[in-house]
Amino acid sequence: MTTLHAQIFGSGRPLVALHGIYAHGGRFRALAEEYLPGFAVHALDLRGHGHSPHLPPWSLAQQVQDVLTTMDELDLGRADVLGFSYGGLVAAHLANQAPQRVRGLILMDPAIGLDPAASERGATNAMVDKSFADADEARQWREQGWPSTAAAVAQARAEVDEHLVHSHDGRFRWRCQQAAVVVAYSEMARPAVLPPPGLPSLLLFGTNAGVVSGDYTQACRKAGVRVVAVESGHQLMLERPVETGTAIKDFLAELE
Repeated sequence: MTTLHAQIFGSGRPLVALHGIYAHGGRFRALAEEYLPGFAVHALDLRGHGHSPHLPPWSLAQQVQDVLTTMDELDLGRADVLGFSYGGLVAAHLANQAPQRVRGLILMDPAIGLDPAASERGATNAMVDKSFADADEARQWREQGWPSTAAAVAQARAEVDEHLVHSHDGRFRWRCQQAAVVVAYSEMARPAVLPPPGLPSLLLFGTNAGVVSGDYTQACRKAGVRVVAVESGHQLMLERPVETGTAIKDFLAELE
């Protein structure tokens, strides 16, 4: 059993937030502080990322178990659960495995049921060492890969402070385990799963991201999931923070 590293933003009703690959729980700070007053947002570092254990196994089943174990350690019997990208995949499987632990489910551009060829390309790219000569180079690299919004620029700077480590060879790298990312891409190619029947659920997807398929959004609608399209790429919180934050806030308010 493994307890994951958690950052807690705010106080009140518990919400567990799960990040995507290469990331960490600190990515949810702005969302929590600006749009989720009255919530204690427990932003976890998934296995292989941030300050959580980096040792295997890195399977989806282990990721789900890690989150449930951490919820137990934090005395979170039942909580809202939000997952972004790979974190959305973990959240969806957690909700199906233990629906009694989830009050409301939010899937934010979840990496669920990806095309196997796309997952293979992602995994192959993840095997390439990503290192930088200094912190400035890392920040510039991150900014180039994100939308040119104020939220993205601020997060890129925060990444250097919170998520960059000086490696033994003198290079700088993000605080995550490459092998865990490779395994994550394999898990993303699993057959798609829907939120469990009867569980209040919200699917947010970026119309320009190409991550969530039309078949998946249609299946979610038929299953009674609230589906919200955001004119954005994959990084909804950075590209469209107001629309994204407001949709999440409104959904959660209805569950009170």
